[in-house]
Amino acid sequence: MCPTPRSSNIHGVKRFLLAALATSASALLWHLGTGLRPLPGLAILAPLPVLLLVPRVSAAAAFLAGALSWLGVVAQLWPYFLDTLEQPAPVTALLLGGTTVLFGGVVVLTRALLLRGRAGFAVLALPAGWAAVEFLLAVAGPFGAWWSIAYSQADLLPLIQTASLTGVWGITFLMLLPAAALAVLCAPEITRAQRLRTTAAVSAGVVALFAFGCWRLAATPGTDTVAVGLVAVTQPPEYVPVDSAEGRAMVSRAVREIEQLADRGAEVVVLPEKSWRADDATLALLAEPLTEVSRRRDIHVIAGLILTTGGTSYNAAIDFPSGVRYAKHFLIPGLEDEHRPGTQWQQVPGRPWALAICYDLDHPDLVRANQRRGARLLLVPALDFTDDYWLHSRMAVLRGVEAGLGVARAPQLGELVASDSRGRVRAAARTDVGVTRTVFARIPLAEGSTMYARFGNWFGWVCVAMCAGTLAAAAGGRKAGASRTDLRS
Repeated sequence: MCPTPRSSNIHGVKRFLLAALATSASALLWHLGTGLRPLPGLAILAPLPVLLLVPRVSAAAAFLAGALSWLGVVAQLWPYFLDTLEQPAPVTALLLGGTTVLFGGVVVLTRALLLRGRAGFAVLALPAGWAAVEFLLAVAGPFGAWWSIAYSQADLLPLIQTASLTGVWGITFLMLLPAAALAVLCAPEITRAQRLRTTAAVSAGVVALFAFGCWRLAATPGTDTVAVGLVAVTQPPEYVPVDSAEGRAMVSRAVREIEQLADRGAEVVVLPEKSWRADDATLALLAEPLTEVSRRRDIHVIAGLILTTGGTSYNAAIDFPSGVRYAKHFLIPGLEDEHRPGTQWQQVPGRPWALAICYDLDHPDLVRANQRRGARLLLVPALDFTDDYWLHSRMAVLRGVEAGLGVARAPQLGELVASDSRGRVRAAARTDVGVTRTVFARIPLAEGSTMYARFGNWFGWVCVAMCAGTLAAAAGGRKAGASRTDLRS
């Protein structure tokens, strides 16, 4: 019996409403579960509504559902890139629009594998494909490892321990794996035997990594600790010349806070990035009082400043009393074109404490290089953009988990955060130019190295290889024995 035009129209409307509901649900979960201040756990559920839909609709509809759902991520990052970070509109459109298209493409790839009955490849398509996209953007793009959904789970401590093995790419893979596995279990083309094998394999992997995360959290990071103070003093919105009245007043305020933190037992105090402007003629106005207090109180002080020397401007950090200087390696495109990037690695003399500055920590290879040079703690002056106080600080926390390092990060217009090698936030406080904030914490120093610190981006390349394998499988024929029922009609 042939369906009537009326019943076909009703069926079409139902399919459209189902697709719209699934896409909207995924977009909402992506919106709430990622971005500048995400709700942990929601991003793990975000792909599921669309993945349950795609075996039952056309390839074009599957692509559209995937791409539109990803707009839940893009909608909140567009103004951040364009207005806050002041990135050019073409660059912003290429990054956000390009990832939207790529996400839709990975969803279509998953659909093709589900319809061919290739359960194993279908489970891997989204986790491996998207981790590969993030990894290749980090390798080839200008923003380092900034672009990853992994940071949204920074508060889920057992999950983020995976970064010590794989980098953030492993967290992304684990986030997307459960939804992909559930989609396989519910797909009409998948046999009962395939469902059993998929459940067993995915469950074993997730349980093993969760157990590893719990074990790593329970293990003692190290017996040595460093007492750290982080300070952001009140200041004007502009970068302050150290030889101005306000510049001298800022130095006096910083010295008072250093004294109080020294009374609490601080061994090192970190001040924000670009707190002052100085040159060869005026640097002594900062160096002399900070050297005096650091020697008298037997404490190290890390000050961030714009330093012009020999006619060249650097975004610098200086350790007092040693006078060791570090110049920021990675400068934000567009915003820091006036400065020259640094090339030297610096540690506080006699201590396993490395210097870095803000955006440097968006680049995992720089952190790994410091760890290989003997660093066990990163001292990081920083300057954020208020809106990204949570996200950017947690990127630094994840860098510490990856390499097995403690992180003491002191931003203005952000959040002071002291964290250990397991990603535990030991102390934190919001900062703003209109108020002075300090935190004090004892950060344990981990012994030894992590797998990621030793072997680097091995898992990123594995994901690229797995993605290539899923593409080859999708291009092949239907798996022998798979059902041929077509539920899209």
